[in-house]
Amino acid sequence: MSQLSLRQAALGPWSETDPVVKAQATLAVDLTLPVGPLDTLTAPADGPGRSTRPELVHHTALKAQSLATPVGRAMLIHSVTHIELNAIDLALDVVWRFAGMPEAFYTDWVRIAQEEAKHFLLLRNHLVGMGFDYCDFPAHNALWDMAERTQSDILARIGIVPRTMEARGLDASPGVKNKLVSVGDHRAGEILDIILTDEIGHVAAGNRWYRYLCDQRGLDPVSTYAQLIAQYDAPKLRPPFNMAARQSAGFSPEELQLLGQ
Repeated sequence: MSQLSLRQAALGPWSETDPVVKAQATLAVDLTLPVGPLDTLTAPADGPGRSTRPELVHHTALKAQSLATPVGRAMLIHSVTHIELNAIDLALDVVWRFAGMPEAFYTDWVRIAQEEAKHFLLLRNHLVGMGFDYCDFPAHNALWDMAERTQSDILARIGIVPRTMEARGLDASPGVKNKLVSVGDHRAGEILDIILTDEIGHVAAGNRWYRYLCDQRGLDPVSTYAQLIAQYDAPKLRPPFNMAARQSAGFSPEELQLLGQ
């Protein structure tokens, strides 16, 4: 039996329906596998593997509860846990879906998927320690919806998902951490610090490969980004912005200045 390539290996955890097994299988992918032929892989008929829970609802249907209560804290942590599970699939998706990129692109995104898996397990284990579990509360599917909208163009996917959707996480993380720590959940604060540090690297990879793609196509990164946001109806960015984290993640001075406006 021939050895799987790295791109083929990404399909295994991507297709896994059990969330914990998905994360564990992602961590088990061997980064030393040969990337393999850089042609197009056969696309699965459906999206990534999903369990029947949590119930997916529109984001406006999710109502927060007081963080003074265990349920309120668990709901907030659950929402971040759900984002991290989606982030595993997003990273694996670009590995198998998009052909013709340099080998470093694929190893970058498998490594990112593995860090997302680590985040998911840290948060899920914390939920269990609180007496809850992932899937105990409803969640929304906005992150994966954007992945589906951008599945036909790698420039759009890299331009919008890591550089917009995930970068919003850089902005939100300090506030979420402060809320949880203020009600005594210091472990959640420690986990969010780990996530923020890693996510800066993920957004930086998005910036690096977005500029690579723009260069390959002879496009201006700043004006092209504005066009992509409009074309794919991406969420509009609103303050507050974590400018220090965004600068560390490789956003240009011009991009940061535009945010400030």
